Amino acid sequence: MLVAGVCLVADVGLFLTGGPSLTSGWQVWLVLVGSVVVDAALAGPARSSGWVAAGHAVMLVVSASLLPRSPVGNNAGILVAGYRAGAWLETIPALAALVTLVAGLATSHLLSIGRSSHDWRFITVNLLASGLMPWLVGRYTTARRAYLAELQQRAERQRHDEQEAIRRAITEDRIAIARDLHDVISHHVSAIGIHAGAARLGLPGDDVPAKRSLSAVESSSRSAMVDLRRLLDLLHGQDSGTAERQPGLDNLDELLDGVRAAGLPATVSTLGEARSLPSSLDVALYRIAQEALTNALRHGGGGAVELELDFRPPNVTLSVTNDFSPSAPEVATDFRHRGLAGIRQRVTLFGGQVTYGPLSGSTRWQVRADFPLEEESTP
Repeated sequence: MLVAGVCLVADVGLFLTGGPSLTSGWQVWLVLVGSVVVDAALAGPARSSGWVAAGHAVMLVVSASLLPRSPVGNNAGILVAGYRAGAWLETIPALAALVTLVAGLATSHLLSIGRSSHDWRFITVNLLASGLMPWLVGRYTTARRAYLAELQQRAERQRHDEQEAIRRAITEDRIAIARDLHDVISHHVSAIGIHAGAARLGLPGDDVPAKRSLSAVESSSRSAMVDLRRLLDLLHGQDSGTAERQPGLDNLDELLDGVRAAGLPATVSTLGEARSLPSSLDVALYRIAQEALTNALRHGGGGAVELELDFRPPNVTLSVTNDFSPSAPEVATDFRHRGLAGIRQRVTLFGGQVTYGPLSGSTRWQVRADFPLEEESTP
């Protein structure tokens, strides 16, 4: 509409300033109104470009017939009509529109009366400038647009193929890892549980500490198998509902029961009002507690373990405090540090902060993880 309006203003302005007076007769008004109509038609849909070009060609002939000594009324419009025909029409309709425009330009020159109206050199140059050139520009623009669109589609297909290849590779790796976990770890963990149970049943009834320890081994092996099956399901792509099946803070009592069964006193306390947490954060808190309690069992001094959950805004904080033995075997240091690194990674993933180490002036070790919890993330 903007282009059509500019063409209309330009053509009407040129006609009024360089053409005959409006009082010269009806022919002047007919040419003026016809020019306004064909220029306004430039605002029409692209599919009508052929008819618009034909209308401008007819207007050229009519203008030259009625006013042979006056300038053409649609000088600017003829250029845009040629561009539209070349840009928006299929090959055959576009060529037909070009022929129509060229014929209209040539006829208008032959019907006009002027010094160069019948000069074939002037006619040829005008046909090239007003007919062929805008048509070629439109055609080139369309071809370039199609070429760019093809490049974009090709790049999109390539990106999609690369993503699909990455997904396939990840899936294959996950299946391979799941297969190795199943073949190597699950059999050994199952064997540990079976042999622990057999040993417990074979002990005399008065050996209570040993039975309690073997019961803890059985319980830990069963828990490990449950977690391993969840992990195998996830690696195999059976992740529908996996987040709901992952252990969370609701399973802390089971975790503490296992610690108590191993002979380590354990207590849990809650500060603030317990709230519902996002499932991913709930799982992360459970895993951190699990790692901290495991470290307390392996490297602790045998004293009580205190687990505290603080739900007071704006954070949710988990702290595990236990006795530790400064003379713990050095062989366990790498594994302990690896577990603490895993805790740090989990906390960093949620933008939280973690501290761990001996408490000042005591033989107590504490792991403390703080997670920021925005109000909108809670129900």
